[in-house]
Amino acid sequence: MAANAFGRVAGLSGALAVGLGAYGAHGFRRSDRDEYLKEAGSLLTSGMVMFCGSLYYQAVTGDPILTKAAPFGGTVLIVGWAAMAL
Repeated sequence: MAANAFGRVAGLSGALAVGLGAYGAHGFRRSDRDEYLKEAGSLLTSGMVMFCGSLYYQAVTGDPILTKAAPFGGTVLIVGWAAMAL
């Protein structure tokens, strides 16, 4: 049981380290603040379209085919908010 918990913590730590490393290598290259804000805005907009749009589509039509896009849209929304915080 304890070994499984340590494995999960190690996996999360590794994923976080790789993500932050990629952000450090690629995210800090932009010196133009306006360009960076446009990127965060596009993340938020695309996340809202994917998340809310798929759920609105299901509510209006009753067709659940696009609901698989909702988790991806939620993830993009979270990344957009995190980009604004950084």
